Amino acid sequence: MDQIVIRGGQRLKGRIPISGAKNAALTLLPCALLTDEPLTLRNLPRLADVDGFGHLLNQLGCSTTIEGSRPEDFGRVMTARATTLTSTVAPYDIVRKMRASILVLGPLLARAGEATVSLPGGCAIGNRPIDLHLKALEAFGAEIELASGYVKAVAPGGRLKGGKYTFPVVSVGATENAVMAAVLAGGTCVLENAAREPEIVDLCNCLVAMGAHIDGIGTETLTIEGVDRLHGATYRVMADRIEAGSYACAAVITEGDVELVGAKADEMEATLAALREAGATVEETKSGIRVAMSGRAQPVTLSTAPYPGFATDMQAQFMAMATLGAGASLFTETIFENRYMHVPELARMGCDIQVKGRTAIVRGVDHLVGAPVMATDLRASMSLIIAGLAAQGTTEVNRVYHLDRGYERLEEKLQAVGADIERISAG
Repeated sequence: MDQIVIRGGQRLKGRIPISGAKNAALTLLPCALLTDEPLTLRNLPRLADVDGFGHLLNQLGCSTTIEGSRPEDFGRVMTARATTLTSTVAPYDIVRKMRASILVLGPLLARAGEATVSLPGGCAIGNRPIDLHLKALEAFGAEIELASGYVKAVAPGGRLKGGKYTFPVVSVGATENAVMAAVLAGGTCVLENAAREPEIVDLCNCLVAMGAHIDGIGTETLTIEGVDRLHGATYRVMADRIEAGSYACAAVITEGDVELVGAKADEMEATLAALREAGATVEETKSGIRVAMSGRAQPVTLSTAPYPGFATDMQAQFMAMATLGAGASLFTETIFENRYMHVPELARMGCDIQVKGRTAIVRGVDHLVGAPVMATDLRASMSLIIAGLAAQGTTEVNRVYHLDRGYERLEEKLQAVGADIERISAG
């Protein structure tokens, strides 16, 4: 199994290209199931999860072709075409590896009038039930049964109808599934208390480019007027705000100066505000965002929340950044109940972190020491990379397949700005 080896202590300086967003890509790919015409996605990141979703689309009868995939390129162009759906079953052996696979449920139900999808897998960061996905679909007329580890959904008469659903709590995935299901419904569907993440705006904009009628994009109330069919389109995946925030934390902990090329400030305001609270210089440039740091990070107090609040996907990276801070930082995780699994691994490097329930207190220490550590989930693995970049000695990060799910060519990007980091391939 591959590992990443970091010899810490190098100041990061230079330009880092930000890839297409993983969380957006995995939402845009299932849109191909909604039409028999080709959907071309540009700036698609080279990630294990994207490859996995491509395999799932193939399983359902959707062809996929890759262009512009030269080894030196970041991102790819994929054209997906589901001329005819050959299956409406998303099997366990694929879905168990990637939670985002549940996002084929809405498109299959909308296009074929039925879908059978295995209950999903993914990172073990807490209980993430899909009941809100199912309730929203039921509000649009779906009949749903859970049996033998599968969700079986049917649209009576072969088509969903109009309806209204108010989410009791904000859910990104459920909002995405519901929107994709609603665009081909035989009526008007209304979603209240919908998630507002930039990735959902990206999804809605892509669907509009395919002929969907959606009002309220970017707000908590989405009104979708169903159409008879969607057509193909060419669409560019948004930049990854979580990747950009991760590299920003790496710049701060190494007292570096980096430009995050392609990052959009208006899509990551909470992250940038937290960086400024930590004492970083943050400014927009013609190409993206510059983040620079002199001295130790100042203490921060952060609580995760749905967008536009501070993203749960940035919690672990900021915690790593705070481990060398000048004081005590306070973190509260409100989204997932088991998202501090990186703490024991950071402790192996000399961090001072105390966890009580959903709260963690991070007291800055004078230095970190490199150690063998093990990634437990995607964002936790990035927190270990960030800590390793600033640690004294050598850090070996194991189980890096987690990183490969969400960070395109991480070691190459960090090497280009001065990090002493390499991937050691097993065997």
